[in-house]
Amino acid sequence: AWRIAYISSDVNDLKTISTGLLIAPVGPAPKGGRPVVAWSHGTTGSAQNCGPSQQINPAVPLNEYYLMNGNSWEDYGVLSLPEFIKEGYVVVATDYQGLGAGGKHQYSVGQTQGRDVINSIRAAGTFKEVGASKKALLYGWSQGGYSVLAAGGSGAYLAKNGTAFDGVELVGVVALSPVNLSGVAQVAMSSSQTPEQALEKITAPLSQSIFTWAHLAGMMYGLQAAYPGKLQLTDWFTPEGAKVFDQLSNNKCFHVLSDSLSYTYGDNYKSLVRTTPGNAKAWIDALIAGGIPNNKPLAPVLVYRGTKDAVPKPMVDIYESQMCKLGANVKHIEMDGATHFTSPVEAQKTFLPWVKDRFDKKPLDNACPGS
Repeated sequence: AWRIAYISSDVNDLKTISTGLLIAPVGPAPKGGRPVVAWSHGTTGSAQNCGPSQQINPAVPLNEYYLMNGNSWEDYGVLSLPEFIKEGYVVVATDYQGLGAGGKHQYSVGQTQGRDVINSIRAAGTFKEVGASKKALLYGWSQGGYSVLAAGGSGAYLAKNGTAFDGVELVGVVALSPVNLSGVAQVAMSSSQTPEQALEKITAPLSQSIFTWAHLAGMMYGLQAAYPGKLQLTDWFTPEGAKVFDQLSNNKCFHVLSDSLSYTYGDNYKSLVRTTPGNAKAWIDALIAGGIPNNKPLAPVLVYRGTKDAVPKPMVDIYESQMCKLGANVKHIEMDGATHFTSPVEAQKTFLPWVKDRFDKKPLDNACPGS
């Protein structure tokens, strides 16, 4: 296993540097090379020290801080790593831009993180020691689920020539508890009379507790980082809120950031945002532009969500409906009783054989409703 740094680009086509992990089986690759699986992690934060590859021993199975067997203050590791190495795959796991190599992290700007995961595959392909083939599959959780859904619809970006590793062939996408901010924004705009009403529909469900509100605030902070010429933190935050969130986001990973908010503001966290946000239309436009492209995915998509998940079911339903109308093959699995933190491990039971079948080119019926 290696820690890597590689060139990527954000939603505005500005070049960035991303860090991550590259993990491969020991020994020479078979003729034709090894398939590549690319992991996109969930929320860790926006500070430079929040990249999962920065852990002391990062090349391990997914270690969730929230569960009893977690041993860190942030999630790190790679889901299904032992199983994929045993199958003979190369595994690459991006940290995303801004989480280790400079620049401000564009949290929950799906197309930026989607490009990071695409370019992680290209980086793996240049590494002669691992013997990567052109066949690749994307899988991600939460923020990473949004990332891989965005990447799966980024056909023009994937097909670019003159990259470090041209001709990557995507065989499948697995999204675990994915957020879908762009889809929700589109529905909110279509059902609202004003952008302000639409923004309220998007933000209100995520403002009911300080923990979920911290995620929302991080999303707005990440959007402003991606579109600094169009958005200002003080459009949405109060002056105090902008100062507080800028300080916390630049210094603390997410769950410690949330603890700091709880300790300092308690039930008064909503005092950090404006009663009526300004520039609402620009924020809605940014949510849509930076999210999942309205294109048919390049490969079959398998989406999971727990029935007790923190991700609202409409986020997944909207994606399924939009993509199936475009002719995609989307299978949506609701896992009974699973939470946001138990869903990745539970989903392995069915996505591991599905991944193998995609690399083996086995036939697959269209799973969209009515197909």
